[in-house]
Amino acid sequence: MKIALLGYGKMGQRIDSLATEMGHEIVLKSTKENPTENCDLSLADVAIDFSTPDSAFKNISHAIKSGIPVISGTTAWLHNIEKIHQLCKNENGTFLYTSNFSLGMNIFFELNKKLAELMKEHNYESKIHEIHHKQKLDSPSGTAITIAEQMESILNTKSPITADRLEKVLGTHEITYSSEVDKIEIKHTAKNRDGFAIGAIIAAEWIIGKKGVFSIKDVLEQ
Repeated sequence: MKIALLGYGKMGQRIDSLATEMGHEIVLKSTKENPTENCDLSLADVAIDFSTPDSAFKNISHAIKSGIPVISGTTAWLHNIEKIHQLCKNENGTFLYTSNFSLGMNIFFELNKKLAELMKEHNYESKIHEIHHKQKLDSPSGTAITIAEQMESILNTKSPITADRLEKVLGTHEITYSSEVDKIEIKHTAKNRDGFAIGAIIAAEWIIGKKGVFSIKDVLEQ
């Protein structure tokens, strides 16, 4: 598989290392100095976008217009996602977005949805707390927002999100359900970036040859 990396920060660099170890080839790395819109993506089988909120829309649009399947894990640009969905439809393109590529986190999503179903008929207040490193550009995290949206669809009420930015924290998400008599907590902690990177590579392998708009759930259910 020939991969174009749209964004070459810490996630892009980790995907580069792991994908190469898995026998794939990185044919392009876009950076601030070499922006995606100036790049010829024709050598790539798939593009993986881990860039910035300011560049993600342009990156993804360029890949779709170039006829290259593209997956994205960049957050805080989703006010434009419907435009990408429409562009994908118009161009008969291929696009997959998720706020978190980690297999463990996606299991955590499903665990919490089940827990929310169990809690919705009882008198519990729900809260979400997330912690990331100080370099993370968005707050709250895209993952925390995804959790909140999933919970709201089940509980019919908004769960407040709190966020901390600390040194050397890759990602912790904690959900609390509290009543007057007890408290239930579940938590996911990322130990390193490998879970996110491997998930992105698996999604890239999966999406080649497909057309349409997908989510990580489509990948995991195969």
